[in-house]
Amino acid sequence: IVVYYVISQFLALGQGARRFHVAAALNAKAKVAMSHFEPNSYINYDKLRSNIDIVRKRLNRPLTLSEKIVYGHLDDPAGQEIVRGRTYLRLRPDRVAMQDATAQMAMLQFISSGLPKVAVPSTIHCDHLIEAQIGGAQDLQRAKEVNHEVYNFLASAGAKYGVGFWKPGSGIIHQIILENYAYPGVMLIGTDSHTPNGGGLGCICIGVGGADAVDVMAGIPWELKCPNVIGVKLTGTLAGWTSPKDVILKVAGILTVKGGTGAIVEYHGPGVDSISCTGMATICNMGAEIGATTSVFPFNHRMKTYLEKTGRGEIAALANENQDLLVPDSGCNYDQIIEINLSELKPHINGPFTPDLAHPVSDIGSVAEKNGWPLDVKVGLIGSCTNSSYEDMGRAASLAKQALDKGLKCKAQFTVTPGSEQIRATIERDGFAKVLRDVGGVVLANACGPCIGQWDRRDIKKGEKNTIVTSFNRNFTARNDANPATHAFVTSPEIVTALAIAGTLKFNPETDFLTAPNGEKFKLVPPTGDELPARDFDPGQDTYQHPPADGLDLKVDVNPQSNRLQLLEPFDKWSGNNLEDLRVLIKVKGKCTTDHISAAGPWLKFRGHLDNISNNLLIGAVNIENDAVNKIRNLLTGEFGGVPDVARHYKKHNVSWVVVGDENYGEGSSREHAALEPRHLGGRAIIVKSFARIHETNLKKQGLLPLTFSNPADYDKICPDDKISIVGLKSLAPGKPLKAVIKHSDGSSETIELNHTFNETQIEWFQAGSALNRMKELQKCA
Repeated sequence: IVVYYVISQFLALGQGARRFHVAAALNAKAKVAMSHFEPNSYINYDKLRSNIDIVRKRLNRPLTLSEKIVYGHLDDPAGQEIVRGRTYLRLRPDRVAMQDATAQMAMLQFISSGLPKVAVPSTIHCDHLIEAQIGGAQDLQRAKEVNHEVYNFLASAGAKYGVGFWKPGSGIIHQIILENYAYPGVMLIGTDSHTPNGGGLGCICIGVGGADAVDVMAGIPWELKCPNVIGVKLTGTLAGWTSPKDVILKVAGILTVKGGTGAIVEYHGPGVDSISCTGMATICNMGAEIGATTSVFPFNHRMKTYLEKTGRGEIAALANENQDLLVPDSGCNYDQIIEINLSELKPHINGPFTPDLAHPVSDIGSVAEKNGWPLDVKVGLIGSCTNSSYEDMGRAASLAKQALDKGLKCKAQFTVTPGSEQIRATIERDGFAKVLRDVGGVVLANACGPCIGQWDRRDIKKGEKNTIVTSFNRNFTARNDANPATHAFVTSPEIVTALAIAGTLKFNPETDFLTAPNGEKFKLVPPTGDELPARDFDPGQDTYQHPPADGLDLKVDVNPQSNRLQLLEPFDKWSGNNLEDLRVLIKVKGKCTTDHISAAGPWLKFRGHLDNISNNLLIGAVNIENDAVNKIRNLLTGEFGGVPDVARHYKKHNVSWVVVGDENYGEGSSREHAALEPRHLGGRAIIVKSFARIHETNLKKQGLLPLTFSNPADYDKICPDDKISIVGLKSLAPGKPLKAVIKHSDGSSETIELNHTFNETQIEWFQAGSALNRMKELQKCA
């Protein structure tokens, strides 16, 4: 194992993947300390330029910005086949970031790999396990007590394996990355679907599952299907009530939740310069809601200023010197072009129940009345990884101040989530937090909180129909508060604040009046706010733990009796035969996100214990047989039961099974538990009309077969009581479809064709039982 590790590190150095502890190997002009937290982490624009030059000569055409950064990180730029939308690229990302919910399984998998230390700079961020209940300080303290075992595991694993650890209270992973680790031209992968937030600083930041992160941390080239490129040309200027959030809300309405699948969304055009750096991050962050691989903006003066304000002036200067690498080539081609005139763009609000149902704010009241959606706004929530910048908080506070000056407070409940400790400390110093509290707000901990369902909501009963408005990114059914009757709408912090003050969806702040306690009618003036603090940022408390130089002798203890942490056992290898007579565990009706497959909220506490968290498998999915949730027929007993209960019964009796699903199966969060759980409970294949990108890869990594109907209408041919045999596995090959024999309960059968997107390497994962199993096989060979 040690020999393999050393060889892999040496090869990685040869490809320019390692950026730290190799300062002597880099051009003096190309090395700059990434941040004060990692003084040995360097950027290398010379290497990026060299790779881009090689690829440009090979392709003989101008390159988009995303192509420059992606192809600039190729493991073999001279030999790699490059065809947009078709070939798989082998890449060398610069760093890895993991949030605490996903880091547990990622680190458990890394521990299983047997490697002594991560091969690239990596960090863990404690932001998902803090439940919103009372207020920031109290909620944080309670989280530290409740999650002590998990935090200790992550801190000790980080120390042993060379991973930086951001303690609970530090802030949300994506804001921390933007403030410290993102820089123009970097390629970063993160175990969270909103990792693309870093595109606001000209980065290619991609959300992945933990197994992908393990590959990168192990020094193995990471695979990504060569993305198409969607260009969004921005003209005009943002002004008034319109904000950066409205750009992505508009794009989501155009492309829908799957319109960006397999593509990078690249913003360009003269309108870009009217958007702040953190505003660009907002737009890129929510690109996850259209299924995009990632999103990116070209380097400009807004990014340069942000880098300088966050203590990275040297990087800003170096990026400026290499600006030609960080913008698209003139004459480059996009696979699709969308044009948006920012001067004509109106404030938007999307929802409920899906982030692509777009409405102008001016129309939402009448649309809600027509559809029977509750008009009263019960809660307004601002913050989250999408909208928690200094500018966001300042603009929201400017509206709150207007209301206070007239004697008004929020009619709705109002919560505020700072994105980081630095943001929290700065808005406290500059008075924004006080204004937001005075208008009726509660400032929560620097964490994800209600955005991911970590919300102990008590103002309504489960099943009670109500409306909330948020500046978050997702609004799937029951996501925020576990109540399927909550109608959640996504909009900008400014609109959230205005609607929380007014208390109704029927309020259009551009045209409508509020009434002060003295009877005076007044309109809110459009929000204002500084892009960055005039007095620089207040860093707040120091919450970072840097790993020791050598953690070899440190221990990572996992109690065998723990109900929150569990060391992993390898999955079984493929038998070498076709998969015969698989039962249909559930035929899912309609939308099935990773929230439906592996719910968050109270289940987050089991993210490090595969067997325990598997008790939430598909409990949110709708069963087509009875339109019920978590109620399926056990075909061995004839009785109905919960999905995980039936799956466990099948596993106990050595009955393998499949899941049948609809379009864009697995959209939403990157959580690989949605792939680990079906594999753990005896699943062999997931057969659907189409997949979301991250989930499809996660399934492959865990040794499952993600398959799609060659003819989507074949979905209707499968009955819940069928048996399915998947044939042709002995000759499984890239581009070669498989067959499925459907055996009906009446004795008849029919054969359909199933497509897959496996390449040669991924077929080896399936045959070995998982990507981790295959990694271990390669170690033995080395």
